[in-house]
Amino acid sequence: MRTFNDPNKLQRWALAQRLAGRKIALVPTMGALHEGHLSLIAAAKRKGADEIVVSVFVNPTQFGPKEDYAQYPRDHRADAAKCRAAGATAIFFPTPENMYAPDHSVWMVEDGALSGSLCGARRPGHFRGVCTVVAKLFNIVHPNFAVFGQKDYQQQTIIRRMVRDMNFDLKIVVAPIVREPSGLALSSRNAYLSGAEKESALALSRALKKLKACAKNGPRPWKAVKEETWDELGKAGLRVDYVEAVDADTLAPVATLEKGVAVLLAAYAGKTRLIDNAVM
Repeated sequence: MRTFNDPNKLQRWALAQRLAGRKIALVPTMGALHEGHLSLIAAAKRKGADEIVVSVFVNPTQFGPKEDYAQYPRDHRADAAKCRAAGATAIFFPTPENMYAPDHSVWMVEDGALSGSLCGARRPGHFRGVCTVVAKLFNIVHPNFAVFGQKDYQQQTIIRRMVRDMNFDLKIVVAPIVREPSGLALSSRNAYLSGAEKESALALSRALKKLKACAKNGPRPWKAVKEETWDELGKAGLRVDYVEAVDADTLAPVATLEKGVAVLLAAYAGKTRLIDNAVM
């Protein structure tokens, strides 16, 4: 497995692979890799990638001033070992200094149709940072396709729109959420949770399971279902951020819970903000 730190060296290597007719997959991550990330590498292998490039970069531009950038877990040695074992062929460990010039001033900004609600409304500037760094990774790696996880539902929806609207020459593959046997969605931030907080966090996946069963029984007005779900999460010890039902493609709010609708949840277990979702 090749290791790159310099974006220019990776770009030259990637271009040579493309010219040689090799299919490149990009798996963008912020590190602290777990089975959810490794499932993205597996998805890239199933799609026939000849080269699988995993980027590991805690991107400072997508964190707010009071968020956990400094504390976000980092373990490059462990991440490299996991990538090698999972079948990645290259890993990219850039730094903020070689990803952003001191006078960096050009940003990739979604106009708010997709980023103005949900996490975007609560984390100003977050998706500006996400879209910018992902666009930079696309230009550095020149992938035939990139693999994202469904757990960050709003993110993958925005990235798919960015690829469409900006004519990036690649495909986006969305891999399903990977969960612990308990149902808890895997996340690097799960490492922050105490035992009691982890138990409370299970209410997120339980709520989604209940909502999916509800949707199978026919349409129901969302307002009443939302209030009930909010109360259940609160009773489990979570501080609810949002409970929203949206169109699965446009993220527009919907008035009815029914098949095909996406439900997105965000809540705090202690000080740790967790997200989860399901398409009904």
